[in-house]
Amino acid sequence: MKEQLYTIPLNDAVNANDECPFCYIERNVEQDLLDYVLGSGSSYMEADMRAITDSKGFCRDHFKKMFAYGNTLGNGWILKTHYMSMRSEMNKEFKSFKPGKISLADKLKKAQSSNSLVNWARNTTKKCYICEQFEKTYQRYLDTFFYLWNNDPDFVERVSRSKGFCIPHFGDLCEKADEALSGSKKDEFYSMMKRLMTENFDRLQEDVSWLVEKFDYQNQDADWKNSKDAVQRGMQKLKGGYPADAPYRANK
Repeated sequence: MKEQLYTIPLNDAVNANDECPFCYIERNVEQDLLDYVLGSGSSYMEADMRAITDSKGFCRDHFKKMFAYGNTLGNGWILKTHYMSMRSEMNKEFKSFKPGKISLADKLKKAQSSNSLVNWARNTTKKCYICEQFEKTYQRYLDTFFYLWNNDPDFVERVSRSKGFCIPHFGDLCEKADEALSGSKKDEFYSMMKRLMTENFDRLQEDVSWLVEKFDYQNQDADWKNSKDAVQRGMQKLKGGYPADAPYRANK
C-alpha cells in the first residue's frame, strides 16, 4: 500500500521496534505540543492562543513538563493571563456560593458534590490544553491503525513482528477494534494481540528476572543479555511512557 502523509508517523512507530508503538507516538506528539505552546514559534504571544490556554489551563503533569522545558518568559506570559481568567471564574463562583448542609446522600457521592466550590475546583484541575489536543490526535492515530489493518497486509505483518503494546494502549486498541473490525478481521486481530502480549510479557519477565540474578555475586561475570534496561522497559510495558526519559527541553 502506498504510504500517505497521515500514515507515516504510525509506520515509523511500528518500525522503531519500541516496547509500544503508541508510547512512541505519544512522546513525539507531546513534544510537538510543548514546542507549539512554548517553542520558538511563540504561539503564547498570540492573543487567540492565549485565550484558549487561559480557558483550558494545564494539568499538573504538563505544568511540570512546561517548567522543565525551560522557557521562563513563555511560561510567565501564559500564567499571567491564565491567572486573570481563573480569578474571574473564581469571583463568579464566590458570588453565587452559599454554604449548605451536607446530607448523608451527598457524603456517599464521590463524583459530584453538592458544594459548587468543590465542583469548580475539581473541574478546573481536570482541564488541560495539551491533554485535550493530544487526545484528539491520539484518536486519529487509532483510526489510522485500523485503516491500515484493514487495507495494508504489510502493516499487519510488521505489527505481528513487533514487541506488542503497553497495557494502557493495548486496552485502547481492543476498545477501538470492537467498532472498527468485524468477522475474520476481528478474529485475526485478537489472535495476534493475545500472542504478542503473551510472548512479550514473557520476554520482559525473563529480562527483569535476569537483571535481578545479575546482582548475585555468582553471576557478576555473566553476560547482561538484554537486561540492562529491563526496569524502564518493564515499567513502560505495564503503565506506558518512558520512565528513563530526561525532561524535554527547548532547543536554544
